[in-house]
Amino acid sequence: MIKFKLNNLIKSTLRDLGINIRKTTKRDLIEGFLNRCYPITTDLDLIRIGENTDGGYLVPNDLGEIYACFSPGVAETASFEKEMISRGIRCYLADFSVEAPPIVGPNIKFEKKFIGIDDDEVHMTLESWVKNNCDNISDDLLLQMDIEGSEYDVIMNTPAEILRRFRIVIIEFHGLDTISDPFGFRIVDTTFRRLLNDFVIVHIHPNNISKPVMVRGFFIPPTMEFTFLRKDKVRHSQETKKFPHELDCKCIPTKRDFDLPQCWYSGESMKKK
Repeated sequence: MIKFKLNNLIKSTLRDLGINIRKTTKRDLIEGFLNRCYPITTDLDLIRIGENTDGGYLVPNDLGEIYACFSPGVAETASFEKEMISRGIRCYLADFSVEAPPIVGPNIKFEKKFIGIDDDEVHMTLESWVKNNCDNISDDLLLQMDIEGSEYDVIMNTPAEILRRFRIVIIEFHGLDTISDPFGFRIVDTTFRRLLNDFVIVHIHPNNISKPVMVRGFFIPPTMEFTFLRKDKVRHSQETKKFPHELDCKCIPTKRDFDLPQCWYSGESMKKK
């Protein structure tokens, strides 16, 4: 009892000084998460779509039957969407923060809304967006999403039957280093579990906007691009043993780059010291 009161007194004093002490996520939980996220190499080669900086992504060379690309989060350039269109794939773009996309054309439809968990004047859900444009048309869609941290809410609140309509999913995940906090870990882990029910990870690329953070002995890049492929499109696979991929490029050309830490792809979450 004395020890308990003393601990509370110390925590209270530190909070008054602006210092907050919180529990950190157990190492075995982080190790389990990393083991679930290891990428695989399939019989589909990876190709680069888009420019050789931020906005370009590695995807499986399996685009022949893709009906449409849904791309929330509009950037200043749209090299990824331009190549989709050149391949005969129509593009749906959405972002409330801009008045118009950087490209226009008959195969582009832009909506001035954020993708979120509600349908209102500012937001729309991924479910309603897909149904309003591709309802009962195709179950071979592509999702390319960079929405600055809202990806967790969107994935966790999108019905599984809608997620399964995408053959390929590319997401830039932000705040991955929050897995150091038990609450942050639950959000990140739950999001990935939802995706991994129906998809496998075929590529991971760290964004060099910020360097990896050490969490319980593991290097965690705060921002990374993940490419997922729906499981029914995987015929043969093996663990990916080597990174970076020969087609990987710096997201920010002027900043120092770093490779994907080995704990993300070794298959046994090697501890780095």
